[in-house]
Amino acid sequence: MPVPKFAIQKPAWTPFNVVAGIIVVVGLVVTVIRFTQGLAATTNLSDYNPWGIWIGFDLLVGVALAAGGYVTSAACYIFGLKRFHSAVRPAILTGFLGYALVVLALHYDVGRPWRLPYPFIVQQGTTSLLFEVAACVALYLTVLFIEFTPAALEWLGLKRARRLVVKLTLVLTIFGVVLSTLHQSSLGALFLIAPSKLHPLWYSPYLALFFFVSSIVAGLSMVIFEGSLAHKYFHDRMDAEHLRQADGVALGFAKAASWVLAGYFIIKVIGVAQTNAWGYLGSGYGLWFLVEMLGFVLLPCYFYAIGAREKNLTIVRRTAAWTVLGIVVNRFNVGLIAFNYHLPSSERYFPHWMEIGISVFVVTIGILAYKFIVTHMPILYAHPDYDAH
Repeated sequence: MPVPKFAIQKPAWTPFNVVAGIIVVVGLVVTVIRFTQGLAATTNLSDYNPWGIWIGFDLLVGVALAAGGYVTSAACYIFGLKRFHSAVRPAILTGFLGYALVVLALHYDVGRPWRLPYPFIVQQGTTSLLFEVAACVALYLTVLFIEFTPAALEWLGLKRARRLVVKLTLVLTIFGVVLSTLHQSSLGALFLIAPSKLHPLWYSPYLALFFFVSSIVAGLSMVIFEGSLAHKYFHDRMDAEHLRQADGVALGFAKAASWVLAGYFIIKVIGVAQTNAWGYLGSGYGLWFLVEMLGFVLLPCYFYAIGAREKNLTIVRRTAAWTVLGIVVNRFNVGLIAFNYHLPSSERYFPHWMEIGISVFVVTIGILAYKFIVTHMPILYAHPDYDAH
């Protein structure tokens, strides 16, 4: 299969590049301030609010939206759904960049970032859920890097090394699914130690299950969302196989997402019933909880089902974008909005503009890295000198 010919040279000074350049410059300046003047100069964190947007968004949201890697790999290599093969490399790339950026963002959040390796080489602290999360994220980032390397090795022309890595595909996929199951659920389990701080409508003994199931929804939706953006902005980088399979991937993942969302809604209702939190539904937090459940769970569940049944790609792609937003809302609710709900408004957390700036900076770095890799490496097309795996 021939490599697509990229004859169109896009100008360097596009609006996106200019805005991205400004964000990067501002982000680097704030980075210098953060690491020279400390957390107090750049954040609104406190003893009451030790975790802010760098955890609530960069970590919780970032890990969830990077789930497309394990979801797509499992569908293709474990369940044998080869019709989704064209989505594997883009999903692996998105997952790898997502987890890499999570680790990058953690350097800003921890007071002493040079101690991040301590749980592995100094004191393990194996009784802590944070150790399990850290270990699984580190191992899974390594797995994603190895899964990503075939594209890089093809780009570099290292055929022997590429052949060796491809032989590990199934083992890496199984290992990745196990690790993802562990740390996706453990991120939710972290909040089990704070029953008095998390609002009863979001607190549940099933938090670990909620986070894991919602990560599947996030992965499926992110693959559709990322695929639609890639189809729009990198259409000239796609070969015939990607173009032919793109619609089938979106419709297949939409159908799966509809079923998973239905299951997620059911277990969320069971969670509310188990804690007997029905009485809170009439409060302000209860109304916001209903907005999340009805607007970001049942609504996309319905539209995913309609889009998949009628093969309406417009509905599917718009629903995917809405569902991705819903994942952001859910993680914000658990990590920020419904956390410390009992505090007076004067003591509630709201991010410093520098915190927001760093989060935007991290996301921009990820977009630029994705753009560079997709432009130069065989992600959206099959290299003609190598067999597909």
